[in-house]
Amino acid sequence: MGKRRRAREMALQMLYQHEIGGRPPLEIFGAFDIDDFLSGSNPASGGRDRIEESFEYAKTLVQGTLDSADEVDALIREHAENWRLERMPSIDRNILRLALYEMLHESNVPKVVIVDEAIELAKKYGSENSGRFVNGLLDGVLKSKALKDRQ
Repeated sequence: MGKRRRAREMALQMLYQHEIGGRPPLEIFGAFDIDDFLSGSNPASGGRDRIEESFEYAKTLVQGTLDSADEVDALIREHAENWRLERMPSIDRNILRLALYEMLHESNVPKVVIVDEAIELAKKYGSENSGRFVNGLLDGVLKSKALKDRQ
């Protein structure tokens, strides 16, 4: 598993903890058990240094996603036909938030890669329909001028 993919998985778990438990990011970062995370995912590659790099990037993603919540949620609402943000499954909502934050603020990552990674997260952690839902919404954002207007 690559460093960024691992970071996205960590970030998704932390965003979920924040939303469900209401814990502040610094508390979540301090309590995040990397070894427990690794035991539940694919085996780590590249040693402990690469794991720590993934964790640092994950913290950047979480903090950025939370700091950009209003902007990102507005974009989701704009493109979620027949779905209220509050009614979306928490996992799907947080995958969308994470992906859109990355699209808007992490310019060194190609947007199509971000979409592909979000779809994979949705398939792994979401429901049977999550992959299609995330793909449809993010594809709609990519094709719209809404993303360009916010950059």
